[in-house]
Amino acid sequence: MSAERLDALTSWHADWAGLRVVVLGLSVTGFSVADTLAELGADVLVVSERADEEYARLLPVIGAGLWTGALDAVPAEILAHRPELVIASPGFPPSHPVIRWAQDAGVALWGDIELAWRVRDKVVRPDGTPADWVLITGTNGKTTTTSLTATMLVAGGLRAAPVGNIGVPVLDAIRDPAGFDVLVVELSSHQLWYLSLQTGPQPLSPHASVCLNLAEDHYEWHGSAGAYRDAKAVVYQHTRVACVYNKADDATRVMVEDADVIEGARAIGFDLGVPGPSDLGLVDGILVDRAFLDDRHTSALELTTLTDLRDRGLGAPHVVANILAASALARSLGVSPVDIRRALAEFRLDPHRIEVVAVAEGITWVDDSKATNPHAADSSLAAYPGAIWVVGGLLKGVDIGALVAGRGSRAKAAIVIGAERGEILAAFSRHASEVPVFEVDATQTEDVMAQVVELAIGIARDGDVVLLAPAAASFDQFASYADRGRLFAQAVQRRIGRDAGGRHDEDQTGPAGA
Repeated sequence: MSAERLDALTSWHADWAGLRVVVLGLSVTGFSVADTLAELGADVLVVSERADEEYARLLPVIGAGLWTGALDAVPAEILAHRPELVIASPGFPPSHPVIRWAQDAGVALWGDIELAWRVRDKVVRPDGTPADWVLITGTNGKTTTTSLTATMLVAGGLRAAPVGNIGVPVLDAIRDPAGFDVLVVELSSHQLWYLSLQTGPQPLSPHASVCLNLAEDHYEWHGSAGAYRDAKAVVYQHTRVACVYNKADDATRVMVEDADVIEGARAIGFDLGVPGPSDLGLVDGILVDRAFLDDRHTSALELTTLTDLRDRGLGAPHVVANILAASALARSLGVSPVDIRRALAEFRLDPHRIEVVAVAEGITWVDDSKATNPHAADSSLAAYPGAIWVVGGLLKGVDIGALVAGRGSRAKAAIVIGAERGEILAAFSRHASEVPVFEVDATQTEDVMAQVVELAIGIARDGDVVLLAPAAASFDQFASYADRGRLFAQAVQRRIGRDAGGRHDEDQTGPAGA
């Protein structure tokens, strides 16, 4: 009976009352799920190893229960609740004991995206239809492309919101009384794995979708490279209009070819080369669209130029690729080239994404702390060849050897930080022994970046770049990648300020002592 009931729950206006649901996790996503279900009248129990004080205070107010404690086994409280449905926050991997229990017991298992898709009709557009969805994933570039796409859509006159893994739960946008024309949904591989479990009669069907790239990451969560790839490929399933893929990353093309899409959906390629019909790319330094125009076999539409992008700090190759992907998504929804240019004139990269934090004494200091895996760091090193490379952290089971042997071998020097320094030092010894390598052995978080900067000052000369592109997660020594980047920038500014103060003192006292 539970399966039949769940199949009927495909609208906000369906009968959710009394549905017994266990929500796993009480982060921002978990709370949005609990809040939504409580509003729908479901019987909700939130289960979490720990609970944010504010969320814990709010749960009884909205009518949801809470149990906290160790989850290395299925707690009795879950069994007593007799859930018809479990909705898990993205942090719960397939190997988690509670996830395995739910699947073995035949209890329906969703993520927050499945719930959001089913209740997306709470607020509709003037024509009575819910907002279109655009889905964005990839190993790297998701957040930038999501922000770019939403900015372009708004410039084109559409009510659009960037949601999902970018930080704003989709369910919050679904319940916003103002409503939207388009939701631009950033999806992690974790969220996509849960989406792959869909069994309902109305699976998620986006207007357009993209997997920006595929590289090693999150293998510890998925269990294998194949499982990670399969999760990413879910983004293209049931796409209605445009499957956007990276021509420079063959894995994304294969995903599109294998996807079960709605008849009439087009494959739209992008890369930094000359585009063919149905592609976006570059011609003589001009970003052009040869996909969304009638005469695409002989004509192209200009979007912007590399010169303009460089002037705005958007000229790094991987950022240009993200702009082309976002443009393809926006064009699929009718945004004009003029509006795309206008959006790019206003757009700024988020902090910690190839962000120049200082230029002093001819040395440029760049914070790309968001480069949390080798693929992202590879793009950073491509933008700044020959940089003094600050690398290290938690490698998440990924081999860094290929990166060190490739672009890493062309670094002027490497400064290695983090708990897994040994693996990185060994990779340089094997693959790039000619690169000078310096190890930061500070154990206190507040000391790490100060030592990095002191080492870099001793190496750098006029014209050099010091690049923080760790190729690893931050949680070994920092609260987050943002915390890591912030402390790097602070250490740089302190050192520059100290140098400036010293020069000022010399200017004041030198002549008097002469």
